[in-house]
Amino acid sequence: MTLIPTLETERLVLRAPEARDIAPFAAFYASDRSSFVGGPLTAEGSWRMLAMEIGHWTLKGFGRWIVEDKASGDIVGMVGLFEPEGWPEAEIGWDLFNGFEGKGYATEAGRAARDYAYDILGWQTAISLVKSGNDGSAAVARRLGARPDGTFTHERHGTMAIWRHPAPKELADGGCEAYA
Repeated sequence: MTLIPTLETERLVLRAPEARDIAPFAAFYASDRSSFVGGPLTAEGSWRMLAMEIGHWTLKGFGRWIVEDKASGDIVGMVGLFEPEGWPEAEIGWDLFNGFEGKGYATEAGRAARDYAYDILGWQTAISLVKSGNDGSAAVARRLGARPDGTFTHERHGTMAIWRHPAPKELADGGCEAYA
């Protein structure tokens, strides 16, 4: 089993998924908000999705974290690294649960996940996949310095825009986030 590290930002804790996350995870996947990421799903489908997220860590050595607000303890979403079978390359992804959008959580957690990918895992590039109409997710990618880089068509999720993140060297050389 892979040990899932805990990351902290100014406002957030990114931690391993746990059994206590099933209810908020299922509530998100039961909602229309999940339509951009494979939902809506039944409770059984949500359970399987969470099990896949946990299993991704074992199969790939990286994955997505549950994101908690430090001040309130609220579970605000799931953010992290993703590269399942059928994906074009390694992705940084974010799913904010209902009521937590518009607070900068996805950008803050996405930056922490990307830092982990670049600094700890040694990635030299990363993408984010964004479905058409998911303007909030595209805005997060843009705030992280990612740029449109074509499209990808997945067998279940359809066509998605590829957003390419700045490479580690670009960030270190004074790119858009070097002084953020």
